[in-house]
Amino acid sequence: MIENTFEVDDIALFKRICGYKDNNIKKIEALSGVDIIPRGNTLIVKAAKEKSDLTLKLLHVMSDFLYACGEAYEFDDFDLRYITTAVMSGKNVRPEDINRFKITFPDTGKVVVPKTINQAEYLTSMHTHPVTFATGPAGTGKTYLAVVVALKFFMSGKADRIILTRPAVEAGENLGYLPGDLIQKINPYLRPLYDALFDLQPFEKISKLMEKSLIEIAPLAYMRGRTINNSFIILDEAQNTTISQMKMFLTRLGNNSRIVISGDDTQIDLERPKRSGLLQAMRILKEIDGISFIRFTKEDISRHPIVEKIVAAYEKSGHGD
Repeated sequence: MIENTFEVDDIALFKRICGYKDNNIKKIEALSGVDIIPRGNTLIVKAAKEKSDLTLKLLHVMSDFLYACGEAYEFDDFDLRYITTAVMSGKNVRPEDINRFKITFPDTGKVVVPKTINQAEYLTSMHTHPVTFATGPAGTGKTYLAVVVALKFFMSGKADRIILTRPAVEAGENLGYLPGDLIQKINPYLRPLYDALFDLQPFEKISKLMEKSLIEIAPLAYMRGRTINNSFIILDEAQNTTISQMKMFLTRLGNNSRIVISGDDTQIDLERPKRSGLLQAMRILKEIDGISFIRFTKEDISRHPIVEKIVAAYEKSGHGD
């Protein structure tokens, strides 16, 4: 057990590092197993040498993060948990890696900033690669961030339209038993994409874009034979595509278009899971330039903190699927 000290000259910054009633310090102690004692404008760290050194690095990262985010910013539970677990596990976390993208939607005042390194890499990939695959557990931002970038491309004129698609495969349900025409049948399966759209832009604006087919619902089975140019195309729940569907979808890519394919490869609802189009694509396309693969983990889950614990518990039990 050794002692290290971390001193902050700016008392306001020191208070933000500690949090209200030292709540941030208490959470760091619980997550890392170290003792941190606030004294004046100094934090005294008591731990074994390796943990003590990592804790000092963590405090430096927190200081840089708060400085980069501005005086009004305070750590939320996710940011604090993510930065602590990442640094204490030996990862090199830099605020500029997380904050290099900031996307603002003036109509709603919504500001979207990646909260993890993987989310930042995902945003980078969607800007720089014609095809991006994103896999990992629920709650990591795969669908939401894809919609964010799609809207950014559309509003900036980089895409003429947005196309949303998702295989209609669900446990215990069948399209034939749902009421309405084809679009009405497919709508429930696209709900997560709609939720993201309506969170980022006013309902009326999104509805008008849909009426004009500038935001298009394209059932996966009905995309055969098309060449899609100047578009941002999102395939959600891709783990439930068949091999032939995935090949068909990928070959729809036209000039000046982007494709984003997201899915959770532990949640396959096909009768023959090993025949998932997503699994095969990940195997055979990994060496192709222009195709990027982003792998999210439970540490990237930015929903309620208990969701990460639920995912971890299922993984531990051997029932990740």
